[in-house]
Amino acid sequence: MVLEPIHCPVCDGIEVIKHGTTPDGKQRYFCQNSGCHRRTFILQYTYQGYLPEVKQQISDMAMNGSGIRDTARVLHISPTTVIEELKKDRQLKAVNELKLAELEPAQSIVKLCQWEDTEAEADEMWSFVQSKAQQRWLWHAIDHHSGKILAYVLATHQDEAFLQLKALLEPFGIMQFYTDGWGTYERQLDPSLHTVGKQNTQKIERKHLTLRTRLKRLARKTICFSKSILMHDIVIGLFINRYEFGFAI
Repeated sequence: MVLEPIHCPVCDGIEVIKHGTTPDGKQRYFCQNSGCHRRTFILQYTYQGYLPEVKQQISDMAMNGSGIRDTARVLHISPTTVIEELKKDRQLKAVNELKLAELEPAQSIVKLCQWEDTEAEADEMWSFVQSKAQQRWLWHAIDHHSGKILAYVLATHQDEAFLQLKALLEPFGIMQFYTDGWGTYERQLDPSLHTVGKQNTQKIERKHLTLRTRLKRLARKTICFSKSILMHDIVIGLFINRYEFGFAI
């Protein structure tokens, strides 16, 4: 006889014991790991939306251009389940802490730009929530050499948003900013630390293309948009935290 241990779906621990049954007769288990935030669980779910692998697919599809209803149709679950899974507390970071730990507090050159298209087409890129009158802008800074996002802010198209980003970037000890010349940067950056021009902002422009491709909410022309600022910020924050900051969320 071969006995396979039961693994906790949250902490993957094997300190699991039986913990009675559910009203419909399914075996319930209890995780004895004191650090596990989900202590009881079952393995045989009637509703597929409760399966850990389905929950992971919800996040994966959101990071690859799928909308709420797209995900619900493919996974055969309720749109409400998709929304609630994306909304759960994930401790999203606004700063690339892993990159910050690697850098010395010295000369770190980054390219800085707001969420807009400043290429030859002269077409500003923006996103919106519920209606085009409610604009939502992504401000972010990336490392000039690696192209990794260092910090980001989701806010309005005003100077206050950039000041928030600037505060997040202070620990990096940035010595030179490359921007597209938007008025906010001219007003808020020291001219000796600020270079305007497209020659040094090619990586961040390419980053914009990646974000538009991977996140349907940021596409140029789309009928997929968030109805709440919370959901809009969560999906973008999830992508940045997972693929740019390297956090397993």
